Amino acid sequence: MSVKDRLLAVLVAVLWGLNFLAVRIGLDHYPPLFLSALRFLVLAVPVILFVPRPKAPVRWLVVYGLGFGVLQFGLLFLAIDQGMPSGQASVVVQASAPFTMLLGALLLGERVSPRQLGGIALAVLGMAVIAVERARSAALLPLLLTLLAALGWALGNIASRQARPDHPLRFALWMSVVPPLPLLALSAVMEGPTTGWRALGGSFDADGWPGLAALVYTALAGSVVGSGIWTTLLKRYEAGVVAPFSMLVPVVGVAAAWAVLGEELTGWSLTGGVAVVVGVLAGTGWAPRVPFRRSSGGAPLEGREAVTSAAPPRGRARPRPTRTDRTENQSPEPTAPAQNTHRS
Repeated sequence: MSVKDRLLAVLVAVLWGLNFLAVRIGLDHYPPLFLSALRFLVLAVPVILFVPRPKAPVRWLVVYGLGFGVLQFGLLFLAIDQGMPSGQASVVVQASAPFTMLLGALLLGERVSPRQLGGIALAVLGMAVIAVERARSAALLPLLLTLLAALGWALGNIASRQARPDHPLRFALWMSVVPPLPLLALSAVMEGPTTGWRALGGSFDADGWPGLAALVYTALAGSVVGSGIWTTLLKRYEAGVVAPFSMLVPVVGVAAAWAVLGEELTGWSLTGGVAVVVGVLAGTGWAPRVPFRRSSGGAPLEGREAVTSAAPPRGRARPRPTRTDRTENQSPEPTAPAQNTHRS
């Protein structure tokens, strides 16, 4: 993975980490399912009118929209509304990374290297430390909803990789066409057919601008920018290479919740965040590799000595044996009769 693509993956993690803060602010003004539907609806209309549809199988676009849109955002918004702290939600939803790697291995036959497994294990350990530290006051239902949201994210990751669209950003934008109708239907059944629309009408007064700002951020930063970059990376690399970067999201989410919402940041939470960062770096191959081989006597060779002792590059001619070497390595040929020494 190139340095540029790694930086892009980190940028997506920052955008998605701040997204949890925006969701918490938006839920103070809108019902959760209606807010998630509105998030995609404000994008779906201009996308249908002005954005050409990408060349990708429709079935993968639908699966991407249902997984990434309906399951992830619908259940995540509902979990936060039911009492899941935004910082803790940003941690638990990162179960999408091991879910994605598991689905990639089971459904796509992608290989997971021991190095990736070690980095993911360390990151999961750090994530567990943060989750346990914050799970003392969380109910079981919000935790389960957040885990299901993580599974929806993983399904979206797999679908976007399988689609291989010709234009990833257009694909991410057209994904927003799928979630509004299912989410609006769920909102009408569970929240009331007019509850969300009344909340939307009241958000245009002097006290409603934070909700509108949160809606714009989740729609533009989360969908247009974040999902577009993420889909591009999934098109270039295997899911197991890209997915670990999502574990940087809880670091940003916990820090933003602590700075803005006053959620406590303990020493255990900080330790877990560091473990997540180190695990992502190790799992994606950022750690430097030192050339290592053993000499004929069994001692390891490192650095310049190891390089100079390596085999010659392929294609380089080997040194020609000397006359003495040829004489020693060849069997003596029988002496030819005198009359046959001269050939016509």
